[in-house]
Amino acid sequence: MQSPGRGWILFATAGVLAAAADLLTKSWAFARLGMPGTGGRIGLVEGILDLETNLNEGALFGMGQGFGGFFAVVSAAALVGIGIMVARAADEAWLPLALGLIAGGIVGNLYDRLGLPGLHWHAPLERRGEPVFAVRDWIHFAIEGVIDWPIFNLADASLVVGAAMLMLLAVRKPDVGQHHG
Repeated sequence: MQSPGRGWILFATAGVLAAAADLLTKSWAFARLGMPGTGGRIGLVEGILDLETNLNEGALFGMGQGFGGFFAVVSAAALVGIGIMVARAADEAWLPLALGLIAGGIVGNLYDRLGLPGLHWHAPLERRGEPVFAVRDWIHFAIEGVIDWPIFNLADASLVVGAAMLMLLAVRKPDVGQHHG
C-alpha cells in the first residue's frame, strides 16, 4: 500500500501542471496571434494543424453558447466533487492522476470563464469594449473534406485525457487481493 499523501501529490502536480501549461499557452497564443478574426494564424502542418485564436462562450465543442455562468458554477461544483474523490482514493496512483488532469483542465477554462484574462470584445460592434467571459482556444485541427475539429486548448486536451484515463480505470480488472471498502 502506498502512502495516502502520494495520491494528493500526484493529483496536485498533475492539476497545477495542466492548468499552468494551459494558461501560459493561451496567453502566448493571444499575445502572438491577437483576438479572433484579426488575421493572426500560424500553420504548423499544412492543411492539417493551425494555431489561431477563438473565443468560446459555451462548453465542449461550442455547445451551450451563452451559458458561461452556468458552466462556471458547474465547474466549481465539479472541483469540489473531484476533491472528495481524491480524498477517498488518495492511496491510489492512477485515479488521482486522472482527476488532477481533469481538475487542471477545469481550472484553466474556469479562469477564462470568470473573465480573468481581462480581454474585451473587439467585434461585433454591439459588444465592442465589453469584458470577455469566454474560454480562449487556439489549436485548430482540420483535414479538408474529412474533419474540421472545433478549435480547442490544452485545458480541453487535459480534460479529454483525464476522462479517457477514468474510462480505462473503470473497465480494468481489479488487482488480486485489492481491498474495496
